[in-house]
Amino acid sequence: MSREFPIGLTPPDWLVRNLQPQQAPLNWPAIARAAIAMALPFTIGLAVGQPAYGALASMGALSGVIGDTADAYRMRILNIAIPQLFGAIGVTLGSAVYGHGWYAVAALTGIALVSGMISTIGAVASVSGLLLLLNSVIGAGLPLPGAWWSAPALMSGGGLLVLLLALLAWPLRSGVPERSAVANTYRTVADLLATCGDDPTAGYDAARRAVTQSLNQSYDLVLARRARHHGSSPELTRLLAQLNAITPVVEAAPAVHQSGRPLPPEIREAVRHLAHAVETGYTGPIGLDLPAPTGETTRAVDHALRHAAEVVTAPDVDPRGIDDRLGRPAALRIRTARAARNVLLSSGSWRYGLRLAVCIGLAQILVSTVPVARSYWVALTITFVMKPDFGSVFSRALLRALGTVAGLVIAAAVLSVVPRGWWEVLVLLVLAPLIPALTPRGYGYQTMAITPVILLLSDVLNHQGTALLLPRLVDSLIGCGIALVAGYLLWPESWHTRVGDRLAVAVADTATYVESAFGTSEGSVGVTGSEVGKSEGPVVGAEVDPAARARMRRRLYRDLSVIRTEFQRALTEPPPTGRLAAGWLPLVVAVERIVDATTAARVRVKHGAPAPSAAEVTQVARQLRELSEGVRESEVLVEVRTDLTGPAESVLEPLRQEVAAARAIASPH
Repeated sequence: MSREFPIGLTPPDWLVRNLQPQQAPLNWPAIARAAIAMALPFTIGLAVGQPAYGALASMGALSGVIGDTADAYRMRILNIAIPQLFGAIGVTLGSAVYGHGWYAVAALTGIALVSGMISTIGAVASVSGLLLLLNSVIGAGLPLPGAWWSAPALMSGGGLLVLLLALLAWPLRSGVPERSAVANTYRTVADLLATCGDDPTAGYDAARRAVTQSLNQSYDLVLARRARHHGSSPELTRLLAQLNAITPVVEAAPAVHQSGRPLPPEIREAVRHLAHAVETGYTGPIGLDLPAPTGETTRAVDHALRHAAEVVTAPDVDPRGIDDRLGRPAALRIRTARAARNVLLSSGSWRYGLRLAVCIGLAQILVSTVPVARSYWVALTITFVMKPDFGSVFSRALLRALGTVAGLVIAAAVLSVVPRGWWEVLVLLVLAPLIPALTPRGYGYQTMAITPVILLLSDVLNHQGTALLLPRLVDSLIGCGIALVAGYLLWPESWHTRVGDRLAVAVADTATYVESAFGTSEGSVGVTGSEVGKSEGPVVGAEVDPAARARMRRRLYRDLSVIRTEFQRALTEPPPTGRLAAGWLPLVVAVERIVDATTAARVRVKHGAPAPSAAEVTQVARQLRELSEGVRESEVLVEVRTDLTGPAESVLEPLRQEVAAARAIASPH
C-alpha cells in the first residue's frame, strides 16, 4: 500500500530555475578555437621541455576562451585583448607580493576594490576587472616559474592566441556578423507580424520581446563599429539605414495586433525576402507582392514595408540623412573620461568595490592565519562568485559549489588514470571544447567544465595529482561561504529585489513617451523617470522631433528588457526575494502593453485616425505618473486609484484600458 509523505520531495521553484540548463546553439568555431588555443601552448611546452611554461600559457588561453563570446570581429578585439592587458597587470602585481604575508593581504584587498569599481562600467570592463583580480590572486598564491615578466607574457600570449584564431577569417568575412545580425532582426520582425491578431497574446508578447532583443544586439554591433569609423563607412551607414527602415514596421505591429485581424501571409514573406536581401547585400530591383491595404493599420504596414524595400535595395545611402536611433556613441576619449568620472562618483561602484574588497580581505586574512592547502583557491572562488552583473550572487555561490563537485568527479578520473605528458594533450583536446559548449547553459555547467581543466594544468605546475581534489573542494566551499555571508547576507541591497524601483522609472518614462507621441512634451524631451516628477506639467502643442520620439521608444523597450532580465535573475533567489519578485511580472507585462498601445495609437493617427485631445493625453500621463510614484522603491505592490474616462471612439481608448489594467494590477487584492 502506498502512502503519502508529509513532506514533499519536489524541489523548490527557485532551485529548479537555478539548475535548469539554458537553451543555446553550439558555437562550433568557438569550440574549435578552444581546443586549439588551450592544447597548442601546452604541446609546445612539452616539446621544448618546459611543460610549466606551456601550462601557464594554456591558463591564459582559458581566460581568452571565456571572453570569446562576441560575433563581430572588432568586438572580439575588445572582449579579449583589453582583459588580457588587465590580466597581465594583475599577475605582475600579484607576483610582486608573493610570500610577503600581510603586504599580500593589503595588496589583494586594494586590487579587489579597484576591480569591483571598474567592473561596473560595462561588459568589457567587467571581464577586465575579473582578470585583474583573478590573475593577481594566482600571482600572489603560486610560485610562478621564470623571471618576473615570464608569467605575464606567457598568460597574455595564451589569451592573444585565442584572439588570433578568432580573427583568422576577418579578411574574408568582414561585416558578415553585422549583416547577419540585421538580417536576423528582419526575420524576427516577420515572426512578430505572423503573431499579430492572435488570441491569446502570449505568442505576440514573446515575439515582441525577441524583436527588442534582436534590435538591441544589432544596434549595439553597428553603432559600436560606426563610432570607430566616425560615420565614414558606407557599409555601416547602409546597415544602420536598414535598421532604421524596419523600425516603422515594428511600430505598426502593435496597431495590427490591437485590431485583432491577422495579416495576410504575403506580408511576413515579404519581410523574410528583405531579410535575405540584407544578408546577401543584394541591391537590385525587388518586387513585393503585397495585398492592397484595407484600413489604417494595414496602410501603415504597407507604407512601412515599401519604404524598407527602397532602403534595403538602395545602392548608395547618404550618411547625412541617417539618424542613429539610439544616439551615436561619443568618441572613445570622451566615453573613457565619462566612465572614469562615473566610477569615481557613483555610490553603486563604491558599494560593489567595497563588497568585493571585504570578501577578498577576509579570505586572505583567513588563509594567512589558518593553514589552508592551496589557499589561493578561496579568493579565486570569491572572485568568480562575486559578479552580480553575471547573475545573482546567491545563485552563483550555489552553482559554483555544485559545479565544482561535478567537475571534481571528472578531474578525479583524469588525474588518477591519465599519465603525465603527451596524454594530457589529448585530454585537453577533449575537455577544453566543453568550456564554450557548456558556458551558455549556465554558470554551474561552466564551472563543471573549467574545474578539471584548471586542476590538470595546476598538476603540471605542482605535481600533486589527486591530492589536489580535496583541497579544491574545501577551498571552494570556504570561498562560497564567505561570498554568501560577507558579500550577500550582510548587504541587504543584494538580496532585496529592485524590480519595483526600476519599473517605477520605466513607468514615468512611459508617461513622457505618451506626451511626446501626440504633440505634447515635458519641459524637455527625453528626461529620465527620476526627473519627471520635477516637471511643471506637459506643454501642449509642442511638436516633438520624430527622431527623438523614436529614440525614446527604443530606450523604453531596452529598459523594459533590462527589467525583465533583472526579474528573471530575482526569481533564482530563495524566499522571500524570489516570491516578492514574482509579484511584479504582471505589472512588467502591463507596462510593455502600455508602450505598445501608445505606439499603436500614434501609428493610427499618422495614417488617418483623429488625433486625441490634449486633455486626454494629459489625463493618461498623469495616471501613469501616479502609478510610478505608487510603486517607486516599494518591495510589494501598493494601492493606486483607477479613474480613467474618455470618448470610447478615441484612439486612446485601448491605451486607457491598458493603463487602467496596470493600475488595477498594482492594487492589492
